[in-house]
Amino acid sequence: MKKRWIAAGLAAITAAAISGCGEKADPRERNADGSYTNFITVDVYDEAANYQGVQSGWFAQVVKEKFNMELNIIAPNVAGGGQTLYQTRSAAGDLGDLILINPQNGKLADLVDAGLLLDCAPLLEGKYVMDTYGDAVRATNGLVEQEGIWVLPNSVSLEPPTEPSEGLEPTFGPYIRWDYYAELGYPTIESLDGFLEVLKDMQDLAREKEGANDIYAISLFKDWDDNMMNSAKQFACMYGYDELGFILSKADGSEYQSIIDDDSMYVKALRFLHRANEMGLVDPDSTTQNYDTWSAKYTSGKALYCPWPWVGQNLFNTAENKAQGKGFMLAPVEDMRILSFGNYPEGDAKQVIGIGAKAEDPERLADFIDWLYSPEGIRLNGQANGAAGIKGLTWETDENGKPVRTDFGRKALPMNSMDVPEEYGGGNWKDGVSALNFKSVNLVDPDPETGEPYYVLCWKSVIQEDMTELERDWSRHMGSDTSMGYLRENGKLLVAPGANYTTPEEDSNITTIRGQCKTAIVDNSWKMVFAADDAQFESILDTMQTTARGLGYDEVLAVDMKNAEDQTAGRRRIVDLYGE
Repeated sequence: MKKRWIAAGLAAITAAAISGCGEKADPRERNADGSYTNFITVDVYDEAANYQGVQSGWFAQVVKEKFNMELNIIAPNVAGGGQTLYQTRSAAGDLGDLILINPQNGKLADLVDAGLLLDCAPLLEGKYVMDTYGDAVRATNGLVEQEGIWVLPNSVSLEPPTEPSEGLEPTFGPYIRWDYYAELGYPTIESLDGFLEVLKDMQDLAREKEGANDIYAISLFKDWDDNMMNSAKQFACMYGYDELGFILSKADGSEYQSIIDDDSMYVKALRFLHRANEMGLVDPDSTTQNYDTWSAKYTSGKALYCPWPWVGQNLFNTAENKAQGKGFMLAPVEDMRILSFGNYPEGDAKQVIGIGAKAEDPERLADFIDWLYSPEGIRLNGQANGAAGIKGLTWETDENGKPVRTDFGRKALPMNSMDVPEEYGGGNWKDGVSALNFKSVNLVDPDPETGEPYYVLCWKSVIQEDMTELERDWSRHMGSDTSMGYLRENGKLLVAPGANYTTPEEDSNITTIRGQCKTAIVDNSWKMVFAADDAQFESILDTMQTTARGLGYDEVLAVDMKNAEDQTAGRRRIVDLYGE
């Protein structure tokens, strides 16, 4: 102990001497009011970020004013190299000042063991995040053996784990061009088979009305393929399943399926897409286009079905289109039970934030992290996911203390290219949104200042204000004001309780076999969708199954099954602890 105090004293004397000689001042110095004396640049290693470089615009100005620092985002998604970038920076002993990672498969334990993360326990003691979300923080750090607070989780919630964490729309679902569906007379859709017939009629109608033969009911892309063909997996989510490796796990833990089995929901989805292609409903560009090309087809009205509201609605449901009654809305498929993710009382440990061991000013970064979990931080950093933004610019409270959008907010939110006044940082609103892509607290949780959710689209004032002829027509037909309301009222939602389960590190041999199996499954899945006929489809399915099993698929499946069962146990534990 005495040696540590002596070392600390010598370090302080040395720092003072260097400062006195005109060298760089200690970044940890504070002004009399506690503000930060020296400006610093913070390297942020962020696996979820879709932007690389220094944060700019209005969020950058907020960070500068509050913390006298700027955020230099290092994004593997943008830089390319993925794991190579991670390994290179880790080997150099400095992943970043702030570190935002997916800790699954043992990555968090590796970082702690390698000494790349700082124990934040003494820095966060007594702060808002620990007073409010301390249980979640401690539970997340229980994922590693070493005692301490190494990281903090995302999407923490104070709401029950069995309640949906989404806002007005689920994460997944069959979204269709409602205007064409309405013109057809709202035909009944009993199941996926009936869905195809409706999509065919919609495509015929759209091509006739627009005079264009390049409109397709279904468009696909390959960018997000991993354990399986991602576009096919979305139909499994319509029926309450989600993937865990090569397993499709039912949200309530009642069933586990091997994805390559003849009767799996995944193979059923491939059959659905194959039949759709035979009917001329699948975009022929699907095998070659990337996400950007694919998503642009929603903006231009060239695709009629979308598996995600946050694509179809965000890109096509403009104010102009909705005023004309055009837009994507949830389809009433009678047998669907859509997967919904429940709230995470202990946070979602699939993305975490921590401080690098070599950070220049860890105290300041701890203050910044604490702020990210505060109501103000949630509104500002969470704007990327639909939170309110800057009070006084994008929103304000009415005479009853309830949140309402300002005129600027109506035009700028959620993420539009509106010019921002210079006093707020200039530039345009969209470019200035936080690039961290880290949702500290679930936005459906109530903001203590207003009593309404942080998520703007859930405000009562916004629901009423945004009701156009499109929403009114959908509401009249469906008997509910919102998609989530319709699903809940009609028993068409299956909630996976929010548990912070992460898959453990797997044996390198399993990882190698998994990679080989993935290639066989994904490549053959695409061939099956575009097979010439049913006989060829079945032949390719047999090839996929035989090849995967020959590579060792069943060995990997056993690992995934154990993980799926552990995930279900974790969900049941969280319900027992935090209630329904």
